[in-house]
Amino acid sequence: MSELLPNIRNAVRAVILRDEHILLQKKWSENRGDWYTLPGGGQEVHESLVDALQRECEEEIGTRVEIAELLHVADFYKQRETDFPSTRHLVEFLFACTVPEDYRPGSGPHPDKHQVDVVWLPLERLIEQRLYPASMARHLLGLGQSGNPCYLGTID
Repeated sequence: MSELLPNIRNAVRAVILRDEHILLQKKWSENRGDWYTLPGGGQEVHESLVDALQRECEEEIGTRVEIAELLHVADFYKQRETDFPSTRHLVEFLFACTVPEDYRPGSGPHPDKHQVDVVWLPLERLIEQRLYPASMARHLLGLGQSGNPCYLGTID
C-alpha cells in the first residue's frame, strides 16, 4: 500500500434521485477512461458538513441543493495519483438531496479534476457503470430498504 497520509479528511456527497435516475458527475482521464462519482468533496476547516455539501454542489453541478437526511457514513481509502503515490483516509457522509425542478444537468463554475459532464443516469444502469468507489453502487441501489445501515464500514 502506498504511503498513508496522517490526516483523516471528511468528505460530503449528494445522493440526488429523480424519476428512477441518479445525478452523477461523469469523469474521464486518458489512464482510466470514463467513470462516475457522486457530487461532493472535502470539508474545509470551520465549515459544517451541510455548508461543505452546498458549496461543492454549487461548484461542481452548478446549483444549490435541498439537503435532507444523512443516509450513510463510510470509511474510504482513496489512492492519490501524485508524484509520490499516497493514500488518503476519507470519512464519507452521504446525504439525500434534491435539486430545483427546472435544473438541467451541467458542470458548475469549478468542476472537479477530470469532470467532463453531469448526467442523470438510470438507476437500472448504475450497476453496469464504473462508479467510484466501486462498491457504492450496491449501497445506492439498496436505499429505502428496511435495515439499511447508516455506517457502511470501509468501502472500496
